[in-house]
Amino acid sequence: MQASAAEARHEEPQKKRKPRLAAIEYIRGISMMGVIGIHVGSQYLSNPAANPHLIALFEIFTRFSVPIFFFISAFGLFYNLDIHAPFAARQFYLRRIKTVLIPYLVWSLFYIIHDGMLYGTGLPSPLYFGGLLFFGCAKYQLYFLVILLWFYLLMPLWIPLVRRMSLRGLAALLVFQVLFDYWSSFSVPFNTYVYGLPDDSLLKPFLMYRLNYWVLHYIFIFLLGGYLAVHIEAFKCFMQQKRTAITLLFYVSMASLLGYYYSLLAAGQTPLDGINTAHQLSPAGIFYTLMASLFFFTIFTYQRYPAALNPILHLLGKHSYFAYLVHPLFITYLARTLEHRGIIMTGGIALAFYAAVLLLSLLAAILCRRLGNALPILNETTIGIYPKTKR
Repeated sequence: MQASAAEARHEEPQKKRKPRLAAIEYIRGISMMGVIGIHVGSQYLSNPAANPHLIALFEIFTRFSVPIFFFISAFGLFYNLDIHAPFAARQFYLRRIKTVLIPYLVWSLFYIIHDGMLYGTGLPSPLYFGGLLFFGCAKYQLYFLVILLWFYLLMPLWIPLVRRMSLRGLAALLVFQVLFDYWSSFSVPFNTYVYGLPDDSLLKPFLMYRLNYWVLHYIFIFLLGGYLAVHIEAFKCFMQQKRTAITLLFYVSMASLLGYYYSLLAAGQTPLDGINTAHQLSPAGIFYTLMASLFFFTIFTYQRYPAALNPILHLLGKHSYFAYLVHPLFITYLARTLEHRGIIMTGGIALAFYAAVLLLSLLAAILCRRLGNALPILNETTIGIYPKTKR
């Protein structure tokens, strides 16, 4: 997503800008494709005879997609940041307001109005409207921007942590991450308490939507991104020397998460139960996210793939922010078209559905970016891109 792109070219004054890392942009594009896959998979699950293997492709293989955004966001933030210099808070927060908060508010308002008109529900009450904005519930993909804003808000905490972080500290943080996420996701007493709260309880939404703003769910992958950015030269040596091991462990981690999913199916759970259990916050999911972050950064840094793919990866990365924000719109109308025509979403149709959503989202992003060159307010409010000022 482009929010991470802004971080990759950190705006605070620096002595000398470091070389651009194409890996950050390419990972954004790959991850955006994965997020769309997850949401298309949710549509495919409406078919009671859905193929569990195709569900695994849509919903399990792509599970690194959301947390890896936190990895590259932190990497972009810390890559050109002097962590020993005073933190330029005013510049930092003004930039985040422009690149993330304003687009978040604009897209939230758009979806609230659009869905209210489409489904005939009208506009929410002021109190409910405030809740939608606070928790990122105006549309199902917007919660990511809320938790990202919380990470930004806590930047004065992350800088000294990254400055003092060691490999041993990262290992301890990984253990904490596994334990905390397991408790949040699978603790029966805790979740029983949450779901048992009265619907009118003020505490219930704060616990029900904890994934939308509790940064502790992704603190390891975020600080890992920051740590590796600060130690970029050592990270490059590590990737070069351990490329084979990184690749092998990536496939092992993928097999572990897929194996967990299939074991749940073998135990009698439905595919829906399976994907709601074998997710990115499960121990296998955290391992998969870690290895996916290292794997994609490695292959995109040392380019062990055909160079002809780079223009495609660049296009996907460049327009990932807008595509991420707009794709639910195309999912909605394509799904309504299928429903109106009485077409069941079979496996083949689901794959075509995915391709259509991805293509339409990219085309919309390209069109709006070009329109935004003539009408800058369009780019400013939708993706936080502002005209370059002459120095």
